[in-house]
Parts: sequence; C-alpha cells; structure tokens
Amino acid sequence: MGHPIKLYVYDLSNGMARNMSFQLTGKQIDGIWHTSVVVFGREVYYGPYNAGPGIQVVQPGQSHHGRPLRIEDMGETDLDEETFWEYISEIQQEWTGDKVLLVLPPFTNDCVGFLTGRSIPSWIINLPADFLSTPFGQSMRPMIDNMFRRAVPTTSTPTPAPPPSFGASASNVNPTSLTTPIQIAGSSASFNSLLKSNRIVVAFFTSDTCPPCGMIAPVFKDIAEDRNKPGVAFVEVNMSHSMTGAAAVAREWGISATPTFLFFLDGVKRSELKGANSPELKTQVDLLFFEAFPPHPHTKLDLPTIRKTSLAPIMYTQPPNFDAALSKLLSFVDASPAVTDKEFCKRTFRDIVVPKLKARFPPTAKDKPAADIVNLTPDFLPSFAKASKELLNALSPAELFPVADLWRITVLDAEVAKWLSLSGTRADGKETDITGLVFSKVYEAQESSPSGAPRNLLLTTLRLASNCFAHTALVRHVLTPSATTISSTSPRALLTSVLVPALLHDDVSTRTAAASLAFNVAASVQKPLMEQARGGSPVSEHQSMDEQSDSEWEVEMVSALVEALGKENGSEEVVHRLTASLAFIVHLSPYFGDSLGPLLEVLSAKDVLQKKLEAGGCGEKGVTKDDIRKLVKETVALCSQE
Repeated sequence: MGHPIKLYVYDLSNGMARNMSFQLTGKQIDGIWHTSVVVFGREVYYGPYNAGPGIQVVQPGQSHHGRPLRIEDMGETDLDEETFWEYISEIQQEWTGDKVLLVLPPFTNDCVGFLTGRSIPSWIINLPADFLSTPFGQSMRPMIDNMFRRAVPTTSTPTPAPPPSFGASASNVNPTSLTTPIQIAGSSASFNSLLKSNRIVVAFFTSDTCPPCGMIAPVFKDIAEDRNKPGVAFVEVNMSHSMTGAAAVAREWGISATPTFLFFLDGVKRSELKGANSPELKTQVDLLFFEAFPPHPHTKLDLPTIRKTSLAPIMYTQPPNFDAALSKLLSFVDASPAVTDKEFCKRTFRDIVVPKLKARFPPTAKDKPAADIVNLTPDFLPSFAKASKELLNALSPAELFPVADLWRITVLDAEVAKWLSLSGTRADGKETDITGLVFSKVYEAQESSPSGAPRNLLLTTLRLASNCFAHTALVRHVLTPSATTISSTSPRALLTSVLVPALLHDDVSTRTAAASLAFNVAASVQKPLMEQARGGSPVSEHQSMDEQSDSEWEVEMVSALVEALGKENGSEEVVHRLTASLAFIVHLSPYFGDSLGPLLEVLSAKDVLQKKLEAGGCGEKGVTKDDIRKLVKETVALCSQE
C-alpha cells in the first residue's frame, strides 16, 4: 500500500495579490504561492528557520504560514520513509538561500517528482515569472527576501529527526537577492513540466566539482535576470547529487560533460552549447528569443508622426458651476417620489460634497502651482457614494447629469481615483463603484429608448470616463477585462458599451467627447506596448491574462473606429482623434496578424482613411491640417498587411 502525498498551498500575500494585482499592475495574480509537501506524517518545505533559509520539516499545519489556503492531492508513493529522508538530506546543500527564485514551487516540485514521478500543478509552477515580471512583484522583492532571511522559530520538530547537518549551511546565505529567476530541476518530472509550461527553456547542466561551471554561472544568472518574463524559464540541473533525478535528466538529453547548455523552444530542443563560452551563450539566448518572439512587423515601418504623438490623456478639467449643479440636483430630489432618504441625499451634497469640491477645484485652480493643490481626503467618499447611488437608482436618466458632472471633476483628484480603484477590495464595493454604476445607467438608457441616453447625461458621462484616465490606478480599474467581485460585467465592457454608440451620435460635441475617450483608451493600450518595444521585450506578451477577450475587444474597437471615421464628415478634430485611436490600437497589437489585419482589409480601412484626405471626405476640401494629414497617411500604412 502506498503512502499518501498532499501539497499544501499558501498565499504569501494573504489575499492582497488577488484583490489588488490587476488594479496595481494590469495583470491578474491570484496569489503569491508558497507550497509544502506533506508525506510520512511531516510537512516539508523551503523557508526561514533559526539557522536561516533552508529545508524545514514540521508537523503538518504547524509552520509559521499557518493554515493552508488549498490542499492538493498528489497521489501516493511506494518509496519508503528512510529513502525519502536520505533524499532530503542529500539535496539540502542545493536548497539554500542563494538558490531561491521565489523558488518555493520548484522545491516541492522536485520532491513530488522524486516521490511519484509527477509534477505539481502548472498554475503554481508558472507563478514566479508571472509575478516578478510586474511592478507589483518587483516592489515586493524586498519583503520576500527578508521573509526568507529572517529566523522564524517553530514549535514542531521532525520525527525521525533530520541528520545533524540538516540546515547547517543555511546560515551562509548569499547576501544578494534571494528571488533570483533561476529554477532548479531535480527530476525528469520537474524538467519536463518546465518544458511543457514555457515557450523558452534554457537549461544549464552543472556540477559542484566543475571549475568552468563556476565561471559561467554568474553570466547565466545575469542573463536570466535580464530576460526573466512569463513563458521563459532558466533552469539549473546540478548533476552532483546522486539521490536527485538530475542524473536521469542528463541521461535523457545525452549530457556527458559540464557545463552544457540546452536551448528549447515550445518543448523542442533547438541547439546545444558545451563549455564556458559567455559570448556564445548570450548569442544563443538572443537567437532563441528572436525565434520565439519576432519583432512586430510594424516596428519596421517609418511612422514618425504616430510615434511622436503624445500619449497624455485628454482631460475635461473645467470645474462645473457648483451652485447651479447643486440647485438643479436638489430640485430633482425634491420632485422625485422614488428617493427614499431625501434629507440624507440633500445634506450630503449641500453640506459636504459641494463645499469640499469648491475648495479643491476653485475656478482659478489651473493657474495654481501643483504644490499648492491639496488632494481630497477620502473620509467623505462613502457618504458621497451612498447618496449618489440612491439618486442614480431613483432619478430618471434625464435628471442624472448633475451627479455624473460632480463625479467628473472629483475623479481628477489622486486620492479619489485611488479610492475608487480599490472598490473591488472593500466589503462595500458594490456601494462604492460609482463609475461602473454611471456607465450601467447610461447603457440601460441607450437600450431602453429609441433615442438613446439623454444628451446631457451621455456627454457628461463620456467626459467623466475620460477623466478616469488621469491616474493609472483608476485606468486599470475601468479597463479591467474580466468580471469582478462586484460586477458580473467587466468594467471594460461597461465602458465600451457607452463609448461605441456615442462615436456615431448626431451631436458633434458628443462625438468629440467620444473620440476623446477612444483616444484615452487606445493610448492606454499603446503605452505598455511601446515601453516593451523600446525595452527589447516582445510585444506579443499582452498585459491581460485573457487573450481571447483582448482580441475580441480590439476587434470591436477597431470596427467601431473605422465605421465612425467613414461617417465623420463635419469635424476635422474628431477625425484627428479617431485616426490616432485607430493607429494606437493597430500599431503594436499582438493580434494584428491573426485578427486585426484581415478585419481592416474587410472593412476597407485604407480606403476609408484615404477619403478623409480628398475633397468632401471631411468638409469641402478634406482634411487640411498638415499634422493630421501625416497621421492619416501613416495609419493607412499600418492598415496594410504586406
């Protein structure tokens, strides 16, 4: 009868990654996983202890991490207990502080591989590169490093006790960062798991008695740190440990000497390098990356106007006439039988909200130095949100524009933007996601009336949405591509449902506001892709975890922009903003070859754009401003698949 094996899964962020990662980084990270193996009545894991970082053994559930978030069944092992502890004793020299990559999953993966020949789940193994590739992950490196350096006593001791030397080397911890991007493969199972879960794998076969290995190891580490990103694994296979499966991995791939490097693309070996040749190692890695992530075809085009176009969002910063807005709003409240707590709503807006906004956004605010502007404190926001929600649900669509206009100016404040962006992390999230509620009300009005949403509400909401792009945290919130804990409809879908119909509105002011919002949305898509391209990273790595959703959304946006351009004959400024929006989405889109390129051809986008330059295409003479004409011509080039 076999011995059962369990995998304990802990989240080092205690839920913070799941709740805040997308708003902070644009990428959803569900947890910062730490794992341990429970077998033979003991919990074995890599972590801190009195002697420093190393392999620890405690009673199940008695580690300093507390109760596991999840317990995964990893099957059974036919190995006996003595063999397992002998294995742990042998690998302890390998698993010390200077070897770790947030390397908690690879350690348990090796253990499970030794016991069963299987791998732990890929959603755990792939976490390090996904996490550390984000600014959020980089900001948490010091915390993780300190976590694995400091001593953490536990009250549980293993039985049988580890060998006397167990953990002795842990005090000699390398003082550099423990979160290095090199993974360790100690079995065929863990090595093959890395091949399956990564596009690129660079494997370094080494041994403790190999001087050239010691010479090339720092170069390998530097390359790994420079190239570390999701879908890429730099792996060390140390052949000095007879009890591990490293020797089996070496035999499987025909390794007869160290150092040897193997280069894999999509699980297939592409090349091999023997010896400590630093320049050739760098060349082989560069070639592998070029093959896996070829440059976007548009990077070869001469597009000076597009690339010089500012990505700064278009804002609507003029404060409203607060007294007039308040008077109008109070009259709506008094006349509405649907408002249940009129006194609370009136008092909130009259005595709290408007006075604070008057002080924060005086008519002369734009002339004041930034240092003289004091941000709002969020203490009044729960009441503001509660009163706003009641009115948004009680008043008619035609009466909602004063509420939307007050929030339009309020979201320009950095503290307010931060507070709104974190609505999904609070217990009262549904009560405080005001931007989502406003967008929902406009969408409902569009769907329920043949004439669409009232112009004043739609125009104000478009300007409110544009102002959401003043601060990065709120941008990420309103462009979240998936459903959230507070809404079954994604924030991005709500925003898009307001934007797309407005691009074709009869009123030119509304179309201008819609084109401005489209510009802000497109610029937010363009900015990270431009940064990746400038930094030499592949633009095919999109920020969202849901690539199908991103592709479909870009198709929807491009279709709407081309249609709006085809019908826009009255305003050269609207043509300018629509063209820039189209250019930004198409420029470095990772979906150009598969989706957007064929779509643009079907939509005859080049002809639509070309007509804007001709007589009658936009006014009597077509587009006349030189900078807009250059932008249109470059966007025509982007729409070509050749």
